Amino acid sequence: MKIDSIKNGIVLDHIKAGKSMQIYKYLGLDDLDCSVAIIKNAQSSKMGKKDIIKIADNLDINLDVLGYIDPNITVCYIKDGNIVKKKHLELPEKIVNIVRCKNPRCITSVERDLDHVFKLTDRENRVYRCIYCESKKSEY
Repeated sequence: MKIDSIKNGIVLDHIKAGKSMQIYKYLGLDDLDCSVAIIKNAQSSKMGKKDIIKIADNLDINLDVLGYIDPNITVCYIKDGNIVKKKHLELPEKIVNIVRCKNPRCITSVERDLDHVFKLTDRENRVYRCIYCESKKSEY
């Protein structure tokens, strides 16, 4: 299978195999008017198998979403067919409106316009806690 390279845009590489569709949904890539290629289960010497997403447009991507879903993703910015910038992600310290608090007693259940904010409390186990009620949100 041959997927052409892109001239200008963004390549999300080193995505854990099977996570590309979640990223597609969370980033709203279905709303774009440009080409988006999803490569699932590509062979990788480093990871065994990986997913790759190629976006033929330079747009603002919520890097916190990517870091939350898979902190090992590499974001490559492409211009004129060349990589001009590479970003290696990590777990964000805080995530806003990416996940919702499930605690029915949390103020976010009552106040509809209040942001859902979670703070990273345990990096090793990927545990986030709601800043309002301390409810735990672990593993994506």
